[in-house]
Amino acid sequence: MKMAYDIDSGRRKYITSWRNSNDPSPGDFNWRIENEGLPELVIRRGKMKLFRSGVWNGLYFSGGPPTPNPIFKPKLVFNQERLISISEIFNSSKLVRFTLETSGTLRRYTMNARRKKWIPVYENPLDPCEEYGQCGPNGMCRIDKAVRCECFKGFAPKFQKDWDHQDWSSGCTRIKQLNCENGDGFLEVRGVKHPDMLQHSLNTSMSLKECKDECLRNCSCVAYANPYITNGGSGCLMWFGELVDTREQPGADSMQNMYIRLPESELDSSIDLEKKEKKRPIELILISIASGVLVSGLINGSILLMTKRKRRGRNNEDVELPVFKFVTIVAATNDFSGENLIGQGGFGPVYRGCLLAKGQIAVKRLSRTSGQGLEEFKNEVMLTARLQHRNLVQLLGCCIEGQERMLIYEYMHNRSLDYFVFDQNRRTILTWPMRLDIIMGITRGLLYLHHDSRLKIIHRDLKTSNILLDGNLSPKISDFGLARIFGENQSIARTKRVVGTYGYMSPEYAIDGKFSVKSDIFSMGVVILEIVSGKKNWRFNHHDHYHGLLGHTWLLWKENRFLELMDECLKDTLIESQMKRCVQVGLLCVQKFAEDRPIMSSVVFMLGTDGAILPEPKEPGFFMERSSSTVGSCISTSMMSQKESMTITDLEAR
Repeated sequence: MKMAYDIDSGRRKYITSWRNSNDPSPGDFNWRIENEGLPELVIRRGKMKLFRSGVWNGLYFSGGPPTPNPIFKPKLVFNQERLISISEIFNSSKLVRFTLETSGTLRRYTMNARRKKWIPVYENPLDPCEEYGQCGPNGMCRIDKAVRCECFKGFAPKFQKDWDHQDWSSGCTRIKQLNCENGDGFLEVRGVKHPDMLQHSLNTSMSLKECKDECLRNCSCVAYANPYITNGGSGCLMWFGELVDTREQPGADSMQNMYIRLPESELDSSIDLEKKEKKRPIELILISIASGVLVSGLINGSILLMTKRKRRGRNNEDVELPVFKFVTIVAATNDFSGENLIGQGGFGPVYRGCLLAKGQIAVKRLSRTSGQGLEEFKNEVMLTARLQHRNLVQLLGCCIEGQERMLIYEYMHNRSLDYFVFDQNRRTILTWPMRLDIIMGITRGLLYLHHDSRLKIIHRDLKTSNILLDGNLSPKISDFGLARIFGENQSIARTKRVVGTYGYMSPEYAIDGKFSVKSDIFSMGVVILEIVSGKKNWRFNHHDHYHGLLGHTWLLWKENRFLELMDECLKDTLIESQMKRCVQVGLLCVQKFAEDRPIMSSVVFMLGTDGAILPEPKEPGFFMERSSSTVGSCISTSMMSQKESMTITDLEAR
């Protein structure tokens, strides 16, 4: 079917829901093209708007994913910048069905020919932030926050008591009214789905600078933006009145921004401080760290740096990393406000922030009570700055000032993997194809660390919570504070300071302090089995035994009952052969003896090759029944005592 909205020919075609599951007569909901100067796709119930895709920005609908879906490929037909029809290209290798359900939900299905079953692959609205006007006028929806609605800067909840009960429909109102005569300014809001064009003005030929000037001249103009992100941004879209249905858009193009009008008193004058930052090489960063301690430490650190430089020789270039001022990070995080707190780890709290030049950022602030300290901070700076891979989180810079130690990372819109996999509601978002893609992404990142980067890195703390997900749910390995560099011919090391997270540690590391690439591979195996099952390893409980997840998986594998391991929410999207391969590779990775485990290149090959004959796994590490309550706490206490001891590392040849 072709949807159409052609004013010249008078053609209008749209999709209507059934009245109910047994009555195909027209129901209450319809999905159509609407065009008020910029086209978008809208679901309505009668005259009530329930969902909008966001307007066409020249490349895609601004409220949708920027990358095309490999399963369905829409064909858009324009006439003088007006979308007049949309249809889907038929691909005989993939049979796709598209419905508007009686509930008003838009769903796409693909046919699994082997199972003769329709598999749901996509739906709208996908999350609460896609529900129209979720946060009321002048509010913005952020799906990654516990309290998903917030007011734009310069605005406050219209009825605070409603907001306290998480009823955001009344929206926000200005704290200080605009004063056109005394001058106003604009606040840039980056990476958003633009508000609905309820009252607007559109000029497709203006530049952004001309648009700003035009908005300033019109006292009724409350915001402006480039409607198109093509060619570096073009056109002028101005809003008048309330800003409705705005959301933070994960994965949005860096040009998809808007500029909200505020009194100058409401604008943060410190926002330009970041422009004055300078880059410094890592060696200077390390010296700055040492300068905060004792003079003797500075001297010893300098000697150590000189020694390292001599060993590296001239072939290894110094890595430069931006050093941000403390006042810049304070401004970016709104003085480390509780609203911007997005996580808490062993290093310390993690805050979301926004820098003019970098966009959204994540700030890890070293806590003075943290179990980790200067050594881990220095280690993460040295390692992460030198590593570049699409499946590793990117370090943007650091802040070293007084007693403050902070790391500034790219912001991951979808938090960490455990936020989805272990949550009863959010886990349904991760279909089987998504989980397999996440597994493959993690293994490619680990392959880079072990084999393909200039440095051979052992992560030592690979776990589900250290896998971050970007706006497209692509995985990125994070947290290199405990990582270690191995020499080219080095295969194993031993430490008396066993650090990490129990449940992901290999037996040889947890018991004897020995670590190698095979330690990381054990952790990778645990992560694979957790992704497949949706269950945590160490906190796993079963009514028939007291084994952890590894032991439970082993028992099921031996009885050819591996399908029972599957997360129940995957039953409609699962491909059995792929799941079996993942379970088998996971068990191969967690085998008791390090020499039995595969290397990372073999793991990637086995996971990515259909029909490959895989070896049978042997008994996993820690295959022993625990007591129902005491064993975990005893081992955890033992680990804590080891964390407090001095690190003494011995290298062993093999």
